[in-house]
Amino acid sequence: MALPGVQVLFAFLLVVPFNQRFPSVSDFDRKLYLGTLLCAAGASALLIAPTVHHRVVFRRQDKENLVVVANRLTLVGMALLAVAMTAAIVLVTDVLFGPATTIAAGALVGLMFAVLWYAVPLRRRASLDR
Repeated sequence: MALPGVQVLFAFLLVVPFNQRFPSVSDFDRKLYLGTLLCAAGASALLIAPTVHHRVVFRRQDKENLVVVANRLTLVGMALLAVAMTAAIVLVTDVLFGPATTIAAGALVGLMFAVLWYAVPLRRRASLDR
């Protein structure tokens, strides 16, 4: 389910430098853009990798390893996706608004991902392990 989202974000980021306003962005925004683009590319690679692995080892009786590796790749890919989405929010708000709005938006979005994607399921996992 996350794959279409990361693909849309990655596509959006690929066209940003061709916008007429991009040459006038600050050095910070250029560096942030590059970091965001690289995180989105990394998330895409990690989220697509389990499908490729499945195709490569299909019918080789390696399901347990495939599931473990796919889970790890997906968790790291989702973390990179959260970073990329948070950084994209920071980039957009830094171009459109002042530093206070940028910091607030970035912190709120980052916290939202941390709580919803990691804290809540990790708390549930801990309660199940008890």
